[in-house]
Amino acid sequence: MSEPLALTGAPNEPSATGSVRTLPPSLAAAPARRRAFTEALAAWALAGPAVFFLLALFFLPVIGVFVIAITDWQFGGLTLSFVGLANFREIFADDGFRASLVNTIVYVLIVVPGTLVFGLLIALLIESGKSCRSFYRAIHFLPFMATLTAMAVAWEALLHPTIGLVNQTLAAMGLPTANWLRDENTALPVLAVIGIWQNLGYAMVLFLAGLKSIPQDLYDAADIDGADLWLDRLRTVTLPLLGPVSMFVVIVVALRAFESFDTVKVLTQGGPGHASEMLLYTLYRESFEYLRTGYGAAVAVVFLAIVVTLTLVQARLMDRKVHYQ
Repeated sequence: MSEPLALTGAPNEPSATGSVRTLPPSLAAAPARRRAFTEALAAWALAGPAVFFLLALFFLPVIGVFVIAITDWQFGGLTLSFVGLANFREIFADDGFRASLVNTIVYVLIVVPGTLVFGLLIALLIESGKSCRSFYRAIHFLPFMATLTAMAVAWEALLHPTIGLVNQTLAAMGLPTANWLRDENTALPVLAVIGIWQNLGYAMVLFLAGLKSIPQDLYDAADIDGADLWLDRLRTVTLPLLGPVSMFVVIVVALRAFESFDTVKVLTQGGPGHASEMLLYTLYRESFEYLRTGYGAAVAVVFLAIVVTLTLVQARLMDRKVHYQ
């Protein structure tokens, strides 16, 4: 009769009779399973707080907005009724909402190219300079760091129709003046200029980092190939290699432009009429001034859908143009 299988000792250890004792596969794999379970438990313990706050602060509020959007709930109300897609039909039939949607798109179409062009231009000028680079970077980056509400108050003083520095300067030069924030033709462009000014420093810093990463050897090779002028070097070396940075700047600035609220609230309140009203201000006004929370949630859903769609489209289209072999 063979010796009974021992369950103690190391696996494959020779016994006193010279035979080799082996453990069953299930028992031999038990320590590995315990170790894997312990590692998984530690991973969830470390990631658990982040996952919880991500759910609590992002996913659950988004779900809540979708639910409220299909109700007639008013802020502070104790009852609500499900109305299906009635809120969405109402907002697309509302002239005010359509005006705010068009204004937001026009605002983005002004702010994004303006920020991209002027941010790159300032970055090129600073990079080509020999002195005071840190000072110029700080000066241009300051508006991005400052509180936009405080800056909007300063712009309100500058654009005052009678005592504002802008109109006084134009009058001294013999140029026509305007009530910039109360004129339907100028209110939205002025807000767009403020948006460019506010995002300019951020784009400049990113472009400066991109310029620093371009090897000098490529410029030397361009010189050998006949690209002597700065415009040729810009077209053949700088702009192509700044493709990834440009894509990032476009996406981030576009998102910030769609989220514009502070300057509208402080400077124009969406006026005159609906000339400068934008989506986030419409959402705020409907939800917290008119207390039509269900309607405001429907505006938020449309706003979220537009932002996500445009972000994905931008990333997909521009990603094809920024990879180089």
